Amino acid sequence: MTSTGDPAVDVGAVDAALAETVRRTGAAIGALYLLPPDRQVLHLEVLCGAPAEFAAPWMRVPVAAPAPVADAVREDRLIWVGSQEEMARSYPRTAVALPYPLALAAAPVNGVRRWGSLLLTWPATRPPRMTRRERGHITSACRNLARLLEEAAESGIPVHGSGPRILPVAAGRPVATPALAAADFAERLPGGSCSLDLEGRITYLSSGAAELLGRDAGQLLGTLPWQSLPWLDDPTYEDRYRAAVISREPVAFTACRPPDRWLDFQLYPDASGISVRVFPADARSPSSASPPRSPHTESRARAGRLYQLVHLAAALTEVVGVQDVVDLIADQIMPAFGAQGLVLSAAEAGRLRITGHRGYPPHVVERLDGLPLDTSFTPAGQTLTTGIPSFFTDPEEMRRIYPEAPMVSGKQAWAFLPLIISGRPVGCCVLSYDHPHAFTAEERAVLTSLAGLVAQALDRARLYDTKQQLAHGLQQSLLPHTLPAVDGLRVAARYRPATRGMDIGGDFYDLLRLGDTAAAAVIGDVQGHNVAAAALMGQVRTGVHAHATLGTSPDQVLSRTNRLLTDLDPGLFTSCLYAHLDFARGRLCVATAGHPPPLLRLPGRHTVPLDVSPGPLLGVDPDATYPVTEIPLTAGLMLTLYTDGLVESPGVDLDDSVARLAHWLDRADDRDLDQAIDTLLEEVRPTRQNTDDIALLLLQTGNGHGPSTA
Repeated sequence: MTSTGDPAVDVGAVDAALAETVRRTGAAIGALYLLPPDRQVLHLEVLCGAPAEFAAPWMRVPVAAPAPVADAVREDRLIWVGSQEEMARSYPRTAVALPYPLALAAAPVNGVRRWGSLLLTWPATRPPRMTRRERGHITSACRNLARLLEEAAESGIPVHGSGPRILPVAAGRPVATPALAAADFAERLPGGSCSLDLEGRITYLSSGAAELLGRDAGQLLGTLPWQSLPWLDDPTYEDRYRAAVISREPVAFTACRPPDRWLDFQLYPDASGISVRVFPADARSPSSASPPRSPHTESRARAGRLYQLVHLAAALTEVVGVQDVVDLIADQIMPAFGAQGLVLSAAEAGRLRITGHRGYPPHVVERLDGLPLDTSFTPAGQTLTTGIPSFFTDPEEMRRIYPEAPMVSGKQAWAFLPLIISGRPVGCCVLSYDHPHAFTAEERAVLTSLAGLVAQALDRARLYDTKQQLAHGLQQSLLPHTLPAVDGLRVAARYRPATRGMDIGGDFYDLLRLGDTAAAAVIGDVQGHNVAAAALMGQVRTGVHAHATLGTSPDQVLSRTNRLLTDLDPGLFTSCLYAHLDFARGRLCVATAGHPPPLLRLPGRHTVPLDVSPGPLLGVDPDATYPVTEIPLTAGLMLTLYTDGLVESPGVDLDDSVARLAHWLDRADDRDLDQAIDTLLEEVRPTRQNTDDIALLLLQTGNGHGPSTA
């Protein structure tokens, strides 16, 4: 498909489709997140019904994050959150940063590929359950958005912008300007009236409101109240405005106009903006309400920045490895403070070693890596030695204090933040800017607080990475490095560790060459995820290998290994499946100890589970027997051995998962088993976080392609 039309038309079609979806569903806010080719982070592309500032903590959402829009993509299903209580239970991090009553839906936008996610929110006054009609509207809207995105992509039009587009049309309706009659009506009302757009700017002000606020209309129109009226510059008041926009419910609060004029504010929101009524408070004394803090006695943080800080703090508590910390800082903290560069360093042997960076070319990183901790040479060394942050608004200020500091990056402003753990500086986080940047007192305070959180997260992450490297190093040493080449047999194998936690798995696989005319394939899963499980896995592999190479039958291989485990009494049980392939007799013999049945695909046939009679788990009964199932070993036969991590998912029926795996194997291209097994893992267990290890072994008898191992 080709198109010579204006790219803006295609972009406008996507925007119009989102606005129409908001209107048809009655939602208050709509957002479209797109997934770039790397498929790791969702980017906010279009926002309807709210200002960009509200979405700042969620401009970029990692696909692996515990968030509705990410879950919708990972799990390929519509996510519905009907109340704030349900939000707190299912998505505690989102609930902390979005403490307003609302309902929410996130749905995947899928077509020829996964495009991203559609997010819709409603006031909490709507019914707590979604109707079938509403689901149909949302599903249809997602299909339509996917079609428009595909048409744009096929026409060579970029669908990923540099930042979110904020639609000037709210819920499909243009924002109306006040007519003269409406203005006259507002003037006749007691008290004062004013109007705010969804960005918070004052768009209309009656003369009564101007008098009560103590400013001329010309000084207030087009401004944000908390900026043009210092006595409203308090996070509490801005939070009331945010609550009105997000919940679409009326909000009221009382504020003191200095020195002692108390005013009541009533906010009435809808999709086009907020109507505000202002009244003098009735005989109110300063002691009857909490007055706002004086702007002359302390610096105020913006409510939006405070919510962002809470969101980032919650996110930092959930990161796992060092790279996760770097990604979080780059994806969320850097945009929040307008920074363009990041360098994360740790002190090692008297030098600063860079552990992560963004926004710097490789040759600059190479120059900066390994700088000495000389306090007179670099501000990073001074920051690390003293534990005191340093801020430089421009290069001239840097040169004046550190004339010998290497100026190789071309950056124009810097924040050097010490990473302190238990009172001991262990590293430095540097945020840098492409242009001079004046750091306000608020920014310095928030960045210093964030540095402490980053330090704790980084310390945990380094410990995690160390333990994970040790754990997986041990596990990999117990798995076969290569599989033997067997004439007449093509083989591919994969092991994928769990993506959560630092445990060691007990999954294993092996392929044994038994002379010139036979081979054995084995797969198993030891109970537990710890060092004991890994050690037992090694013993099971050794036992099976020893008995198999003596020419023992499949049932006796399992029986003798079982007696070995019961004698050792490790307190752990093991499932195991042993398959003997006799090429001379053309027979396949299978025995299993409580392991999931293998999947069998014959040429021209559907893939089905092999009907085997299972014996008990290894290590339970020393006298257990293991029945053998025997079938012809025909040319082109494909046998799939797997552990339960491939098919078990919370809330999903196991038979359905096995059936899905079999259906995929029906369609698998067996010309390249290595490619087939990688595609299988991507399709059957995509980027969602696995809580169990996966071992997978594909075998196919001679079809003219020759042996292949992995």
